[in-house]
Amino acid sequence: MADAVEPSTSARDTNPGTVIHPRREPFEHGLLPIPKLIFTDPIQALTPLKQKLASSSSSSHRVDSAALVDALQISPDHARLVLDTIASVLHSESDPLVRAGPAEVDSVGADLRDLILFLYIQSYKKLLPRTHKDAASVADVWPSTSAFDGYLSALSPLQFVRSNSRRSMPSQADEEAHQLSYLQKHLANILSLLAEPVEGEGEESLVLTMEGFEHLGFLIQFGDRGSEIIPLSQAAPFFANSDPDMPAVPVPAAQAHDWVLQNIASALERITERISAKENGPLSGSDQDVAMADACPSAVKALPSSRGLCLIEGISKSSYVKQSPDLKGSSVKVINCHDSVIYILAPMRYATVYGCSDTTIVLGAVGKAVRVEHCERVHVITAAKRVCIANCRECVFFLGVNQRPLMVGDNHKLQVAPYNTFYPQLEAHMTEVGIETNINRWDEPLALGVVDPHDSLSHPAGVSDAQAESATHLDPDQFTNFLIPNWFEGAEPGSTKDNPFPLPDLYLASQRRNQKNLEEIKQMLREAPIEENRKKELSSALHVYFKDWLYASGNIRQLYCLQGE
Repeated sequence: MADAVEPSTSARDTNPGTVIHPRREPFEHGLLPIPKLIFTDPIQALTPLKQKLASSSSSSHRVDSAALVDALQISPDHARLVLDTIASVLHSESDPLVRAGPAEVDSVGADLRDLILFLYIQSYKKLLPRTHKDAASVADVWPSTSAFDGYLSALSPLQFVRSNSRRSMPSQADEEAHQLSYLQKHLANILSLLAEPVEGEGEESLVLTMEGFEHLGFLIQFGDRGSEIIPLSQAAPFFANSDPDMPAVPVPAAQAHDWVLQNIASALERITERISAKENGPLSGSDQDVAMADACPSAVKALPSSRGLCLIEGISKSSYVKQSPDLKGSSVKVINCHDSVIYILAPMRYATVYGCSDTTIVLGAVGKAVRVEHCERVHVITAAKRVCIANCRECVFFLGVNQRPLMVGDNHKLQVAPYNTFYPQLEAHMTEVGIETNINRWDEPLALGVVDPHDSLSHPAGVSDAQAESATHLDPDQFTNFLIPNWFEGAEPGSTKDNPFPLPDLYLASQRRNQKNLEEIKQMLREAPIEENRKKELSSALHVYFKDWLYASGNIRQLYCLQGE
C-alpha cells in the first residue's frame, strides 16, 4: 500500500484505506487528574523538561520512576501510576514497558518521547456530551445544579449526564472529530518535541528521524475499517521507500507537519460529511435511542464499529451474552444499559461502561484497561490489568486486577470486593491478554481528584484540590459467588473449573461458613420427622418463595432468556 505513494502525493491522493485516525486509547484511558501533570502551556513547560530528562537519562532515553518523582515533583505512587498508565495505552506491544513484569516497571521506565507526548495530552479537554435527541423523555425531577455547587450537587451520575442540557454520550464520529481537531491545533508543538535540532536557523533546523516519527503513532494511526494498522513510516511518502538495511535520512519537521496536517484535514472532511449525512438521513443504530421491550433481545444492540470497537448499547430489562467468537474487535463499550444482566465472556484489550444503572456486567478478561463512568447501582465483575472508576454511585466492583483500582471524580458509596466468578475459558482468556492470577490488588483503591480537569465544564472554586471518595470493602458476609449459566452446548472448550483468583482469608471463611450452613439446612430438611405429604407441601412452599424471589429480583427474565436461546 505504501509502495504506491510517491513523495509528492498529497493526502487526498493516498489509498482510501490509508485514512488517518486519532488513537482512542490515550484520550479515553490515558488521562490522569493529577494537577502536576497538567500544564497551561505544554510546549513551554515540556521543552525544558525534555532537555532535563534527556541529559539525565541513559543512552536508551528511558525515564524511570525515580526520575519522574524528581522531574515532576510527584509522589512515588503517582510516578508508578504514570508508568502503568503509559504502558496501558502504548502503541507498540514490543516496548520494554509493556513487556515488563510488575516488579520491573519502576526500573524499566518509559521512553522519553512517549512520556513527553503523554504529558502533552494531559491538557486535552474532552468533548461535552451532545444534546439528547428527546430531551423530554429523559427529564428528571431531581434538583438541578446551582452556580454555587457546579456539578458537585445532589444530582446522581446519571442525572448529571441527563440534566440541565439533557445530554448523552457523544457519538464515536463526534469524539474522533474532536480528537483530530485537537491534534490539528497542536501538531506543530507535538512534532517539535519529537524533532531533533541541527545546525541552521528557522523551521528547517528541526528534523525528524524515522524512529522519532514512529513515536507519533502514540497519538495517530493509519488504516480503516477491516484493515490492518499501517506503520507511520510506511504510510509517509518521505520514509516509505527507505532501505531497511540503511538508516533513513531525517526529514525537515516542517515537511512532516505539512503532510500529517493534510491527512488530518482530509479525515476531518470525511467525518464531517458522514455526520452531516447521518443528521439529514435516518438515524443509525448507534445513535438513536432504541425503545426496548421486556422480552429478550435476539439480534440486539451489538454494533460493530471501525478499528476494533464493539458497541453494546441500550439493553433494557434483558439478559445479553456475547462470547469470544461473536466479538468483532478488541475493545468494547457498554452504553446506557439498564435493569439487565450483560455477559461479555471474551478476551479484550479495553472495555468502557458508561451511563448504566441497575445492571450486572461481567467483563471476561481485559488486558489493558477498564473504565466505568456515570453509573448507578451497577455490579461490575471483571478480571483486568487495571480499572478506573469515575463519577459512580452505589456500585459494587468484584475485581481481579493486577494494578490498584483508580477512583476519580464524584463517586459515592462504592464498594470493592474480590473476584467472584468463572467460566470455562476464563484462564485461557486471561493468559491471552496477560493478566496474572497471583496478583489481585482489589483492596488497594487509589483515589485522585474529585474534579476532572480534562472535561470542558467550569468548576466551582475550592474543589479542584479535593480528593475523590474512595471505596469501602464489601462485608465478607455479603460476599457470594456469581454463577454464569452455561448457555451453549458445544461451546469452545475450557479448563477453568473455579475462581482463578485466591480469596482472602476473611472472604474464604465466610464462604465456607455459608456453605456449611446450607448443607446443615439441607440435612435438617432431609432428616425432618415429617410425613411424606407434608414434605411435598414444604417443597411446594419453597418453590413458591423461590418464584416470588425470582420475580421480585428481576432474575425471572434471565430464565426466560435462557429458554429463548
